[in-house]
Amino acid sequence: MSISMYQVSIPVFVRALNNLHHVLKQGEAHAKAKSVEDSVMLQMRLIADMLPLVKQVQIATDLAKNGAARLAGVDPLKFEDNETSFDELYNRIERAIDYIKSFKPEQIDGSETRAITLKMRSGDVHFEGEAYLLHFVLPNLFFHCTTAYNILREAGANIGKQDFIGKP
Repeated sequence: MSISMYQVSIPVFVRALNNLHHVLKQGEAHAKAKSVEDSVMLQMRLIADMLPLVKQVQIATDLAKNGAARLAGVDPLKFEDNETSFDELYNRIERAIDYIKSFKPEQIDGSETRAITLKMRSGDVHFEGEAYLLHFVLPNLFFHCTTAYNILREAGANIGKQDFIGKP
């Protein structure tokens, strides 16, 4: 039995974002217990030249929702990058999940060879759907979810591997 593009994308995106939501909740609880303002937590970084927590969440949600849309051959839904609180980040994640769940298997399956072009600072990057999903979206999605987790862990949040991976 083969696995479909839908199975490798949509449920994986939803799970990653649900788990990101969970670790953010844990991070927020830690911040509140330590009387740390949202604005301070959301601007935390692992190192000076890395993006802050808020940007990691924005990028993760963009990768998942834009990935689903591009695989389906539709223009991605645009989100403003203007979140300044945990509640606004939870709302962003929930909107992204709702959008991702709106895609049906028949929209995604068969997208293995769909031409996808990304406009990057360095110029256009061209993919076929399967390579886009496996070599761009998934690694980047997990990088940014992991980085958000690591920022929260470094801040002292009581989270572990099971929080990141989620329940089976």
